[in-house]
Amino acid sequence: MTFRILDRKLLYKGFTRIEGFDVEQTTLDGRVQRIWREVESHGSGAGVLIYDGRRRVAVLVRQLRLPIGLILPEQALVLEVAAGLADAEGEDGAETARREAHEEVGIVLGAVELAVHAFSTPGMSAERLSLYLADVDLATARVHAGGGLADEQEDIEVVELPLAELARLADAGEIIDLKTFALVQTLRIRHPHLFA
Repeated sequence: MTFRILDRKLLYKGFTRIEGFDVEQTTLDGRVQRIWREVESHGSGAGVLIYDGRRRVAVLVRQLRLPIGLILPEQALVLEVAAGLADAEGEDGAETARREAHEEVGIVLGAVELAVHAFSTPGMSAERLSLYLADVDLATARVHAGGGLADEQEDIEVVELPLAELARLADAGEIIDLKTFALVQTLRIRHPHLFA
């Protein structure tokens, strides 16, 4: 399968950017067809599941996610890992994860363990997420209370949960943020002793 972009049009530019693409595609069976695709782009992002392996607790955030609230108003406050978009061109995923951990939960991260570089919604979005695990000593890593940045209109609740409870929430289908679900399951696979 091959493709060639015939035309590209900017449809919208704000916090996000939407472009339309006229594409010529050679299909798997050798046919040539033209397709129109709209692609949303708002930059790359990163997320990090912060946990204290000695205490067997995770540090997450809870915040309003309006798109979810429009569909499921009772679940608009979403439990998720610290995450955000790259602030500048060239900021790598690990830098973004460290910055977001500091802003959102008040924790300074050292080493981070890469889980995956993945695309969140590859059928319509160019967002590439870098997802990490970070084992910290909460007694020394916390430098402030967290809560996000006022100038970004963030109103973030910092939540500490036992890892066993986090696993129970994942098993019950109660973690509705996909990056958080993926990181919880990655932690369970890579470090099962934390859940024993």
